[in-house]
Amino acid sequence: MKTFTIVAGMLGVASGHTIMQAIGGNAQGVGIYMPSDDSPQQDVTSDSMACNGSPVQYFTNPTQKITMEAGQTYTGAWLHTLTSTGPDSTADNKVIDSSHKGPVMAFLKKVDDSLSGNPSSGPGDGWFKIGEDAYDGTTWGVDNLIAAGGIQSFTIPECIEDGDYLLRLEILALHSAYDEGGAQFYMECTSITITGGTGAETPSTVSIPGVYDAKDPSIMLMIYNDKGEPYPTSYTPLAPAVFSCGA
Repeated sequence: MKTFTIVAGMLGVASGHTIMQAIGGNAQGVGIYMPSDDSPQQDVTSDSMACNGSPVQYFTNPTQKITMEAGQTYTGAWLHTLTSTGPDSTADNKVIDSSHKGPVMAFLKKVDDSLSGNPSSGPGDGWFKIGEDAYDGTTWGVDNLIAAGGIQSFTIPECIEDGDYLLRLEILALHSAYDEGGAQFYMECTSITITGGTGAETPSTVSIPGVYDAKDPSIMLMIYNDKGEPYPTSYTPLAPAVFSCGA
């Protein structure tokens, strides 16, 4: 497996990091606890897994909340750096290096105040998943994200209650996940207020950190063969399952 080790090592150092930097058509950084450092989180036990943080550096705190209506679909924009010229699906690295394959997810957590609580209210229980694009046997969520120019779509469930929430968009890059701690997690949290929800259902929630295990076979795995070619034919999405009204 020497060839695999060399190829995988090259993939692991590819300069293809990313930052989620705009929500719902708002200007860059509005409502987001956002770094200028595009590095990943790799310790699944760290409080920084919730809304990002150390060892990633140079964060700007949000100064306003974004209002979102339950039942509506919104978008988040990912780009390699804050100074990228704009989403361009024809140019590798504008969004994230195409070798950084893996699932793309969206979470919510109800909080008392999403502005003062971003990021301090992030760690701990209360998170539920509202969207996921994992792997269909040929195409990863990251592939679709690049093809969409870095645009991730998600829908606010219509059955949840109104109020303040942290919105957490996340990419799990698996190109270097062949060793424990090699998987790369990218996430940012946005301060939002949800209106128009029926409040008919209360989602089951998980803790971040806590829900992920570094040795989980969906986190620690080889996604490239010894020629550097993608080879998995299936992938089990990470827990929790996506919450769906009426399910």
